[in-house]
Amino acid sequence: MATNNGQLSPVQDKIEKTDETVIIVRRKKIKIEQWLLALAILILIATIIILILVVMKVSSKPNSTVISNKKVIFIIADGISANSIENAPAPNIRKIQEAGRYKRAYVGGDIGTYSETITISAPGYMNLITGTWGNKHNVYDNDVRNANYNYKNIFRLIKEQQSTRKIGIFSTWIVNRLRLVGEGLANAGNLIFDYKSDGYEFDLVTYPHDSASFYIHRIDERVVDETSRCIRDNGPDVSWVYLQYTDDIGHKYGDSEQMNQAIDYVDQQVGRIYEAIQYRQTYHNEEWLLILTTDHGRDPVTGQNHGDQTERERTTWIVTNYHDTNRYFEEYQPAIVDIMPTMMRFMKVKAPLESEREFDGVPLIGQVSLARPNVQLSGNALTVQWKMIDNTGNIKVWLTTTNMFKNGSRDDYKLLGTVPIINQSAVFNISEYRSNFYKIVLEGEYNMVNKWIIRS
Repeated sequence: MATNNGQLSPVQDKIEKTDETVIIVRRKKIKIEQWLLALAILILIATIIILILVVMKVSSKPNSTVISNKKVIFIIADGISANSIENAPAPNIRKIQEAGRYKRAYVGGDIGTYSETITISAPGYMNLITGTWGNKHNVYDNDVRNANYNYKNIFRLIKEQQSTRKIGIFSTWIVNRLRLVGEGLANAGNLIFDYKSDGYEFDLVTYPHDSASFYIHRIDERVVDETSRCIRDNGPDVSWVYLQYTDDIGHKYGDSEQMNQAIDYVDQQVGRIYEAIQYRQTYHNEEWLLILTTDHGRDPVTGQNHGDQTERERTTWIVTNYHDTNRYFEEYQPAIVDIMPTMMRFMKVKAPLESEREFDGVPLIGQVSLARPNVQLSGNALTVQWKMIDNTGNIKVWLTTTNMFKNGSRDDYKLLGTVPIINQSAVFNISEYRSNFYKIVLEGEYNMVNKWIIRS
């Protein structure tokens, strides 16, 4: 209500001032809400950026626990010479070969050198699972009394890098698990297999021993049945299958029709395992690397013996379902020690540097820088040579005068120099490293190789 002089009444003035105050408060509230919203958006953006950076950092670690769908299985069919497997019909093995590759390989290390290794079973298996020769793993007979577990096998390396991986062993000889891998031993890493099928040679009721060793074939059959079932149902990440019957028959009959029949049994057994692998690949979206090989050849006279360094006893073979092998596989004869680093690379698991420096093998898949190292020492002049596989980058030449690794410790490597890989040789003065023992490591862009020098 207005007064007589046209001014607002006190009541109206009070109402209008109250309205103005309300408007001002509302405007301030809106501004505060806008600032709070902007602050929340900034916090959200910062949180997302931090999460992205954390994920990128974790995924960049070499020993990440990220698990892929890649699986590996290697089968050792004991004591089958290269010419015997090549002359056998073996339709199932041929099917794998046609999908992948076949190549003659070798065992026994370098003849007449520190790495020469007897061509018998247990040393051969240890060559394969550790990627090293006998001078390192220290297995020179089938008694396996003093294996050096500091040279870690593939199962231990896989479990230590990716603990959730599942490992399996299916074997006609229990020594493979208990002594070569050293399951449950503290000095072998307290490794325990997730799946295992072995020890049946001690079940004399189910498998009574006979002079013809046919009970070994029956055990092989059970091992294969349990392997196939486990693959279908569980799909272990790394599996070792060992079949013995062919070696028993070789010792009894040598090169014979009986041996041909034993190889046919192996072909059928491998076929059943391969079917289980194909099932997993089809229905579980997995990628499998299968490697089938043998541990030694046979003597060139009767085929009943092995253990020496004749060409036939040293010559083995590799069958794989993997087709894209590398230039090293194509141009050189691979060794049994090449199989372990090949499986590691397929699974995208990198070994610790200390272990990798000790590997005597070269991967058969993926890029490879160099192979076939050679070292010579004349006075204080060290000559280093290598075969170039890929011309990318340089070679770092490392030297140590100790072998602490064999005792579980680290060696102190010194960098002698860096050389273009295309040179394929280098000479170094090592007068400041006087010793009767040297380990030389050649580190390329994609792999490393090593050699020892022992002064007489």
